[in-house]
Amino acid sequence: MKNIIKNSLGEIQISKEVIAIIAGNAALDCYGLVGMASRKMSDGLTELLGRENLGKGVEVKISDDMFTVDLYIIVQYGTKIHEVAHNIIEKVNFVLKNTLGFNPDKINVIVHGVRTK
Repeated sequence: MKNIIKNSLGEIQISKEVIAIIAGNAALDCYGLVGMASRKMSDGLTELLGRENLGKGVEVKISDDMFTVDLYIIVQYGTKIHEVAHNIIEKVNFVLKNTLGFNPDKINVIVHGVRTK
């Protein structure tokens, strides 16, 4: 599994929830992001999540050969969505590498809404 770090003393296993919170906090630092959205969209309505619920806006998938992070976001009206998404991918990748010691194989950004701040 990609979320297990082994060394001479044993192994460290990092839960998906911890990875989701780290990724969500990293994304929130990016310009143009209003906030994280809930993964489940009901009736086309998006729920803006607070800092205490960041994990609900990030899905982490880990298998033997693949580590994927999906971020569900709401962007600020008037920003270039492709640039915001690119910045989020770069920032999350950098923070996960520096915090956990390994990169995700794939980072997907799913825009659930556009709002004014």
